[in-house]
Amino acid sequence: MTMNLAPRTTCFHRVGVAFLYLISLSALAFFFVIQAVFAQVNFTAQARILPSQTEIVDHHNGGFELQLGLSRGVPFQVYTLNDPMRLVLDFSEVSWHELDRDALLAAIPVNTLRAGPLRHGWSRLVFELNIPLAVQTAFMQVDANSQEARLMLKAAPVSEQLFAEVSGAPVSAHIESARNIEAPGEMIRRQRGDRRLVIVLDPGHGGVDPGAEREGLREADLMLDFARALREELVRAGGFDVVLTRTDDSFVSLERRVTIARTSRADLFISLHADTVSEGRATGTTIYTLAKEATDEASALLAERHDREDLLAGVDLSYHDDQVAMVLMDLARRETAPRSTRLAQRLVDMIGQDVGHLYKHPHLEAGFSVLKAPDIPSVLVELGFMNNPADLDRIQSREWARAMTGAIGNAIQVWALEDAAEAQLIRQ
Repeated sequence: MTMNLAPRTTCFHRVGVAFLYLISLSALAFFFVIQAVFAQVNFTAQARILPSQTEIVDHHNGGFELQLGLSRGVPFQVYTLNDPMRLVLDFSEVSWHELDRDALLAAIPVNTLRAGPLRHGWSRLVFELNIPLAVQTAFMQVDANSQEARLMLKAAPVSEQLFAEVSGAPVSAHIESARNIEAPGEMIRRQRGDRRLVIVLDPGHGGVDPGAEREGLREADLMLDFARALREELVRAGGFDVVLTRTDDSFVSLERRVTIARTSRADLFISLHADTVSEGRATGTTIYTLAKEATDEASALLAERHDREDLLAGVDLSYHDDQVAMVLMDLARRETAPRSTRLAQRLVDMIGQDVGHLYKHPHLEAGFSVLKAPDIPSVLVELGFMNNPADLDRIQSREWARAMTGAIGNAIQVWALEDAAEAQLIRQ
């Protein structure tokens, strides 16, 4: 059978499909989004990979061209993410059973390739890059008769600076949108020691994003186990309601993790990770708070990617521009930033006293996305370095986990008392 693979511009117009993509390396964003109604085509079943129509060509400069054969056309989006560098393709919806991962990996210089379900109705293909690449073109050709399709993608090298500037999930991403979660209708009242505290624990990574991997162990699994143990410790201590941003091995976007905390009316947000280093030896636990120089960028990204009513609890910014939103977020951070720093200090004190094995600089600042909620005190805890055998053994040890969860629980209780005492001195 001969396929007519000419781009179906007029047909796509009839069925309500819009391809939104950039084709210049000088553009400020490299993501490609399809939003579809598909009124005349049935996309309820999964598309299958067609191995005979799937190939990848290495350009020998780090770039490549991908042709992905599918049994039917589906909505898709393509974008890049940083830290680590990834090229992400989201589809609604593709079965990966017939994808020859080894053949694709052998053809191009990438670190790893992952594919799997993302959430109901969506799936994901991820290339972990070893050099920064930007997408030059990305489009889908669909045969008018058979409905079989080919995704055509071309990527080329760019500078690390440009890659970092343009990377990020698209604003209109269907996947794990914050719009699926209702934001609270009133401001989060600062705790004054007169009620139970809501603690949101955020086990990092999950699903198609396993995080660091060593000796057959995945950071996503280890952090979920530790989050469950810490939840039990806090519940036993009393006075805390504990919410996990994920309770199984599923993908949760960074934006949604922050929204879950706000919707839960969190008093504290604690993200849990295990670090790795590519060179040298490092060991010990590190506590991160949001870097001061990252606050303006954090506000700008929040204003860009979140629903306007989801930037600050109880404040509807739907009819205000980004400048107003950023000023209000800055005012909120002036209160929460020192509270986050105080929690980091108490964590360093208690972990150092009860557990030990702190990193040489145990309190650091960074621009991690999950620390960017302006109205919730937030810290990120790197429990250890997975590439360090001693740290990896400790992270797997039940005895160490008991000591660490106890130390974190004690730190939160001390912080809560100090925070409440300060709040009572502030005129409400």
